[in-house]
Amino acid sequence: MKLLVTGGAGFIGSNFIRYWLGTHPDDAIVNFDLLTYAGDRQSLADVERSSADRYTFVRGDIGDPNATERLLREHRPETIVNFAAESHNSRAVLDPTAFMRTNALGTQVLLEAARRAGTARFHHISTCEVYGDLPLDSSDSFSETSPYRPRTPYNASKAAADLIVRAYHETFGMAVTISNCANNYGPYQHPEKAIPLFTTSALDGEPLTLYRQSANRREWLHVDDHCRAIDLILAHGRIGETYNVGSGVEKSVEEIADAVLAATGVSVSLKTYVDDRPGHDRRYLLDHGKIERELGWRPQIDFTEGLRQAVRWYADNRSWWLPKKKQHAAALDEAAWSARR
Repeated sequence: MKLLVTGGAGFIGSNFIRYWLGTHPDDAIVNFDLLTYAGDRQSLADVERSSADRYTFVRGDIGDPNATERLLREHRPETIVNFAAESHNSRAVLDPTAFMRTNALGTQVLLEAARRAGTARFHHISTCEVYGDLPLDSSDSFSETSPYRPRTPYNASKAAADLIVRAYHETFGMAVTISNCANNYGPYQHPEKAIPLFTTSALDGEPLTLYRQSANRREWLHVDDHCRAIDLILAHGRIGETYNVGSGVEKSVEEIADAVLAATGVSVSLKTYVDDRPGHDRRYLLDHGKIERELGWRPQIDFTEGLRQAVRWYADNRSWWLPKKKQHAAALDEAAWSARR
């Protein structure tokens, strides 16, 4: 089988490509990525060396109809897995238009190109954040039937994309599935995100910047467990269905910072607090019972060990993350939300 993976030079996409080529030795992948700041071909340098006969990189934008249709005509993939997205909530506050353009309109352009090309299967990667947030003192979780209540431009753009994917299934009969995942962590994650940001800061003895509402909780899922879930959905998922992919592991931002400091042996005095960004969600938790019951998926990677592995990876791969972190610091000051308001 040949897959088209969009956004495959990003964090989850690159890990998925490496996973898929390693577990499906007869398959080939075309990676279609615009290479924005969050995309890096070096994240797949090992794949380009070891799987050159089964892996192709094409630079391009899913929001460009001509480029997307040309790509599908040339490569004729049987399956599309759409990771391509702008994904950082803080950046979405500063430039919501970019998020709507890529996440919502880009997904529609890709779907239309797939429909015209007769692509057999389309899987869309979404997020738990489309459901909104939960009170910190709640025991509730989000199921696949929970209403969409996005609170930020990023959340709203992903919610819109989900609805567009569903519309193409209902209206045109396209064979689609959607997965809504918890916060991923693991190797090759851009240092704008919490775990790599805290890790790289701790490794350099720099302050770990936390929002004042650092008790806000997230559900944490190792990227390899996510890749296995996508594999099962593609193989056995029911067409037209959505599957939540969570771990059940909830940690506050404060707990994550403390765990990273403990893993790196750095003092907790490095923690510093800044004003929350607008629309800062309190808590996410997914009910992933459906994918367990229907497909037999369960997370396999223990969070404590997974975090240790991630910290070791960043300690060993400074040349990969340092330029990205410098670029992020120049583009986005998380301590300046009060001034922006």
